[in-house]
Amino acid sequence: MARRRKGRPINGVILVDKPTGISSNDTLQKVKRIFFAQKAGHTGALDPLATGMLPLCFGEATKFSQFLLDSDKRYRVVAKLGERTDTSDSDGEVVETRAVNVERDQLEACIDSFRGTTDQIPSMYSALKYQGRKLYEYAREGISIPRESRKITVYSVELLRFDNNEVEMELHVSKGTYIRTIVDDLGEMLGCGAHVTYLRRTGVSNFPYERMVTIEQLQAMLDQAKADKIEPGTVLDALLLPTDTAVQDLPEVNISAELAVHVLHGNPVSAEVVPAEGTLVRITVGEAAEFIGVGTIDAKGMLAPKRVMANEQE
Repeated sequence: MARRRKGRPINGVILVDKPTGISSNDTLQKVKRIFFAQKAGHTGALDPLATGMLPLCFGEATKFSQFLLDSDKRYRVVAKLGERTDTSDSDGEVVETRAVNVERDQLEACIDSFRGTTDQIPSMYSALKYQGRKLYEYAREGISIPRESRKITVYSVELLRFDNNEVEMELHVSKGTYIRTIVDDLGEMLGCGAHVTYLRRTGVSNFPYERMVTIEQLQAMLDQAKADKIEPGTVLDALLLPTDTAVQDLPEVNISAELAVHVLHGNPVSAEVVPAEGTLVRITVGEAAEFIGVGTIDAKGMLAPKRVMANEQE
């Protein structure tokens, strides 16, 4: 007999304003308990030091969280010049102190060099895995693992402030970009060292900043609902964004209800209008454009499903 899962079977995405000092997984577990959700997952870790936008996926939306991992991100960061730490942020130990002799023109020229596509070597204090373990676990044991460089793109970087040996910037970057590594590299280019003292993620994909909520706000809503003796879900669930917001940037292919039956069973179909081969698409059904999953266009021009919503007809 199948074991019944604990919690409510809810679907959707919530934008949590992660607080500093706790991990992304701790944030996930707190929010999951507040919603009493059966299934939940986050869409890419933020450092404990960092705050800001952390999209959490519930239920069917967890199937599409990978697409948010692959999306662009926006950050605001403050770097302190003159000190380099072992983690490249203020949570680490200072390993080197140097004098700061930096002019604004020099700083701006160095910042400009990060724009565009470059190679970046991830920090040892990252969640990337090597032989099943996260790199930061090795780092804490004093073990250094060789890392391959990865292509990243800095779409924009703006210098907001430079005073008292602090540099404040806004960045728009591609997936897999480590802001701590950019700051550490900047410090080395300037010859004085640097580390992150403040980091806030202000954007993931095209999610609206104003839809973020804090854990404290969610807890207050839960407590108020209980005090008013109403079902908490009627209040909390109104904050959820639709499941397909995780893939809102993908081109849409609309199909008939008859074809949808085949797609939901994992079979490729021939759609009337499809993009080029290899294109990832968002699959919708009928005039209502009901979202049922994500697919790709194969070599025969067929719409082949990759991730689909649960088939409620079975």
